[in-house]
Amino acid sequence: MNSTALNYVEEKIVSIELDSVRLQAEIVLPLACQGMVVFVHSSGVGSYSTRNRYLAHLLRKTAGVATVQIDLLTPQEEAIDLRSKHCSSNVQFLVKRLTAATNWLLDYPLTSHLKIGYFGEQTGADAALLAAAENKSAVGAVVSCSGKNCLTQDALSRLQTPSLLIVGENDLPAITTNQDAVEQIQITDKELKIIPNVGRQFKETGAIEEIARLASHWFKQYLSSVSYPQSGANVYKSLYRDRANTQINQQITTIK
Repeated sequence: MNSTALNYVEEKIVSIELDSVRLQAEIVLPLACQGMVVFVHSSGVGSYSTRNRYLAHLLRKTAGVATVQIDLLTPQEEAIDLRSKHCSSNVQFLVKRLTAATNWLLDYPLTSHLKIGYFGEQTGADAALLAAAENKSAVGAVVSCSGKNCLTQDALSRLQTPSLLIVGENDLPAITTNQDAVEQIQITDKELKIIPNVGRQFKETGAIEEIARLASHWFKQYLSSVSYPQSGANVYKSLYRDRANTQINQQITTIK
């Protein structure tokens, strides 16, 4: 990915209407991005957390992907969930929302030409893996971080999407469950990475950067070699061409 191209980004705050609810998402698209990564957040972690935004920045910079930060719960649902945890711990509920949001992104003009990857953490990781298993043609890669892996053997055996599972060395329960999960996944494009000297929350110095490095390599490998429909690509190129022309005209005016 050319560093100059990465300086040109289009940021969009969009409302995704799904049946009777409306979800908010932030889409950030670098110029000539290769694929798109949808973040599937764990319970209690919103799309606007400093940590998630930093991780998204690193993925855009190192993998050259667009990023989508989406809240799968409405503000009203989040308020209720703070007390009950009913929605954020319900993997099937999150899968339904994630699948609907994915279909929306596949129809949205600025993203319709991009192959989709999922990055999920904890409960969000389980939702990402299950959604990928149920929507084989829509998802090109999954990265699971500290996944609880409460999925059934049948669900994991149906997974056909290249999947990278990341856990911390000090999170022994997660190591065990993720090792079991990798064994249940039938495809060869699967891998378990254990980051040394870190725990479940990855709060240690350099942990986020290592997650980004591993995830970036995975997404570049599986999202960048896709041929895209020209309709979405043409809209995308036109948007940046207009933007670049505007900047050039402004520079000429300044010189005069």
